[in-house]
Amino acid sequence: MSPEDMLDKARALAPALRERAFAAENARRIPDETIAELKAAGLFRMLQPAMYGGFEYDPQTFMEAAMIIGAACPSTGWVFAVVGVHNWQVGLMPQQAQEDVWGAGQDTLISSSYTPRGSVRIVEGGYRISGRWSFSSGSDHCSWVILGGAATEADGTVRRLCFLLPRTDYTVDDVWNVVGLRGTGSNDVVVEDAFVPEHRTHPFTSGSVTSDSPIFALPFGSVFSYGITAPLLGAAQGALDEHISWTAERTRISKGSRVAEEPFSQARVAEAAGELDGARLQMMRNFDEMLTLARDGKELPIELRARCRRDQVRATHLAASAVDRVFTNSGGRVLHERNPIQRAWRDIHAGSLHNSNVAEPILMAYGAHQFGLSIADQGI
Repeated sequence: MSPEDMLDKARALAPALRERAFAAENARRIPDETIAELKAAGLFRMLQPAMYGGFEYDPQTFMEAAMIIGAACPSTGWVFAVVGVHNWQVGLMPQQAQEDVWGAGQDTLISSSYTPRGSVRIVEGGYRISGRWSFSSGSDHCSWVILGGAATEADGTVRRLCFLLPRTDYTVDDVWNVVGLRGTGSNDVVVEDAFVPEHRTHPFTSGSVTSDSPIFALPFGSVFSYGITAPLLGAAQGALDEHISWTAERTRISKGSRVAEEPFSQARVAEAAGELDGARLQMMRNFDEMLTLARDGKELPIELRARCRRDQVRATHLAASAVDRVFTNSGGRVLHERNPIQRAWRDIHAGSLHNSNVAEPILMAYGAHQFGLSIADQGI
């Protein structure tokens, strides 16, 4: 199946996802039928290792799918992108970890919560972890989870790791009562003294032992963070498309004039479209450059990695700016709970609060590098 065929599958699902968006919001989770359809289409396996039924597509195709789905339903786009990126991350882990997850079924899904919460103890053969982790999007539909934690060696060295756990080792606590991205079901994950073997840990490094595909040589900080931003760009594009369609027939009650003929309405649409086009083009350019280097077996320079993260956090800002323009120009009827524009407005601003979208550390790191100063990793 070609990448374009896969994108056609995403486009074919979009009308149904748009119809279910309000129901997903009210249920505070993605409908089971939506997850089943995304699985049946193979969309979750776009970045998954080929050894375990994946397609190993370039991230550009995956991000495009996230934007298509996010335009139809922001919450569904968010869960698709976040969960789908985890299939790429597990591809960075030892083969035994991949076998643990996909040995019994290639459509097994993984949620996450990366903030280093809870307690971690180093024990023979691995670790024992306990605690509560928040914001695990799509966790109701996943049978594995990746959790962030900090392990302290005997000499005091602290290592930041990810821990991969099966559903039998944790519970999901339904606490997701929020105003944005309501449909993502980003509930808490609770662990009580679970053992995690060494092979089911990951130190955020790149490289795969099961695939030669260059996608596994890309930095975690770039692939995961754009997985957060792409559905937000899609949501903003969906709001803009809806606004254009709706506003073309709107009139001002006070004047009886067509809103579409107002210069400031036209300017707002132009500005929003330009912001989204620019953000998308920068994302695709960055992945093109990184993959070119990865295919040649070359190291990705810090300059490129810093620019990629710079563009990613700015892309989220541009998505929020674009949806603000659209929302402002949509009139009072946009406030109706079934209006997709207000949903996108709330969802994009909610998504902008994700830790990957905290802009200042990333922008400061990029600026410091431009001045020739050494910079910390900063998730770059």
